[in-house]
Amino acid sequence: MQIRLMNEEDMDAVISLWLAASEQAHHFIDGAYWQSKQEDMRSVYLPMAESYVLENEGEIAGFISVVQHLLAALFVHPDHQGKGYGRALMEYVKERVPKLELKVYKDNENAIHFYERQGFSVLEETVDEETGQAEFVMGWQAPEPS
Repeated sequence: MQIRLMNEEDMDAVISLWLAASEQAHHFIDGAYWQSKQEDMRSVYLPMAESYVLENEGEIAGFISVVQHLLAALFVHPDHQGKGYGRALMEYVKERVPKLELKVYKDNENAIHFYERQGFSVLEETVDEETGQAEFVMGWQAPEPS
């Protein structure tokens, strides 16, 4: 297992992974919505973020994207979930930033529990304007050095 900075050659694999994981994790949103967001991921969201991929045996199994202190994306391909890859990506980023915030759909209970196990707590509840879905804003801060 290796975590490295994403490069342009990774784009197709990352978008394919993102789509598969999004459709699975967000089953409460019509799959056509995720299909329609692929070009935005390619041309807007991934280029503006600092993204890292997790490779296992030459295959990209997951990725994480950060924009300053905002955790913009954390996805592990459904075939590779439950292997600690999400935790490894999260720890990799937490070693590099002092605090993180993210938004997660309230109905995505697996992700909420994952983030809570990673030390995140709910800061507020909002509604995603595009989907109309309730979501939580969650935050994490590195402990003060003693």
